[in-house]
Amino acid sequence: MPESTSSYTMVQPETLTLLRTMFPHTALKKNYLNHAATSPMSSRIMNIMTAYLIERSSGVLDNYANDLPKVAECRMLIRRLLNAEGTDRIAFVPNTSEALNIVASGLQWKSGDRILLNNLEFPANVYPYLHLKRHGVEIDMIEGVNGTITAERIEAALTPKTRLVALSAVQYVSGFRADLESIGSVLRSKGILFVVDAIQAVGAVRIDVQQMKIDALATGGHKWQMSPQGTGYLYLTHALQEQIKQQYFGWLSVEDPWHFDELNQPPALTARRYEGGTLNVPGIWGMHTALTTLLDFGMEQVEQQILGLTRVLIDGFQNVDGVTLYSPLQDEQRAGIVTINVDNVDAKNVFSMLSAQNISTGLRGGKIRYSPHFYMTVEEMEEAVDATRQCIARSAR
Repeated sequence: MPESTSSYTMVQPETLTLLRTMFPHTALKKNYLNHAATSPMSSRIMNIMTAYLIERSSGVLDNYANDLPKVAECRMLIRRLLNAEGTDRIAFVPNTSEALNIVASGLQWKSGDRILLNNLEFPANVYPYLHLKRHGVEIDMIEGVNGTITAERIEAALTPKTRLVALSAVQYVSGFRADLESIGSVLRSKGILFVVDAIQAVGAVRIDVQQMKIDALATGGHKWQMSPQGTGYLYLTHALQEQIKQQYFGWLSVEDPWHFDELNQPPALTARRYEGGTLNVPGIWGMHTALTTLLDFGMEQVEQQILGLTRVLIDGFQNVDGVTLYSPLQDEQRAGIVTINVDNVDAKNVFSMLSAQNISTGLRGGKIRYSPHFYMTVEEMEEAVDATRQCIARSAR
C-alpha cells in the first residue's frame, strides 16, 4: 500500500473484493470518479427495487402493509446517519431544493432581514434565498478564497440583522469541507439559524447535526448516499419547525392521515407535516438498501477509505506537470472531491479524453473534478492520475 495512505484505515483487500461485487460496473473496468454528480446504484438496490416492482406488477398489488414499515425503517436509518434527535425530525422530500424551499419559504420574513450566503454555492443553495428579496430580505454574499469559506470569515460577515446563514457542508467544486461545528456554535450563540446543504457530505463523511448545532439540513440521496434519484430528506429541529408557517399542505400533513373523514385535523406534530402527498416509495425501498449498506459498513470506515483515496489523488496530481490543485490539502478540510486546474490546455479536451478511456470525472467551471467512493481502489486512483498526465501531454502537442 502506498505510503500516502498509511495514516488512514483503508479497507482490507479481501473485504474490498467482496464489496466491489455489489457494483457491477467495476467488473467492466469502468473507473467511475463522479460520485459528486450521481452515484451508480449497487446490485443490492437493483435487486430490491426489481423485486418490489415485480411484486407491484403481478404479486401483492396493494403493498401498503410492507411499504409503511419500510418507510419507517428508512427514517430510522437517516436518524442514525445524522445523529438526529429522533425520527420525528425527518421529512422525506424528492430533492435538496425542495427541502431548502420548505425552510426558506416557510419562515416569516421582515423587510431588512439579512441572509448570509457565499459565491461558491451550487445554485440549489442560492435561489431559494434570492427569491426572498421580494419580501425585502437583504442578501450578503461572502467571496470565497481559493474555494474555501472559513468560520472566521462567516463570523466577521454577520450583522445584527443576520437571521440565517446558508452553507454547503462541502463545496461542490473545490470539495472544501466547512468547520460546521465551529460555525454552528457561533450561530447558535447569536440566535442565527444555520441551514446546511449536505448533499456533498452525507454518505462521504460523518455528520452529527446535534454536535454541529445545525437547525436544518437538506440533502438528496443520489450522490454519496448512493440512492435512487428523486429521494432526499429534510432534517430540522423542533424549534425551527415551530417558526415555519407551512406554505403548502397535503393529506399526509395531518396528525392522522388515514382518518379520511376527519377534515379538521391539525398538522402533524412531526416533520412528516412537510411530506404532503404520496411518497416515492420505490425510491425509498432503494434508499433503505443504500443507507443500510453504508451504515453496516460503518461511516467511520467509509470516511477513512474516501480520505485515503483522495489523498492518493492529491499526492499524484502534485507530481503532474501542468496541474494545479484547487481542492484543499488538509484532511479536516476535505471530503470526497479532488478538483484540479489544467494549465495551458483545454480542460474539456482532457475531460473527453478521460471519458473515452472509461474514466468518468466531472467538469465544473473549467476544472476537472474527481470524486471516488468507498468501494474503489488505490490502483484506480493511480490509473486516473496517470491517464490525466497522458491526456494533458497529448493535448499540449
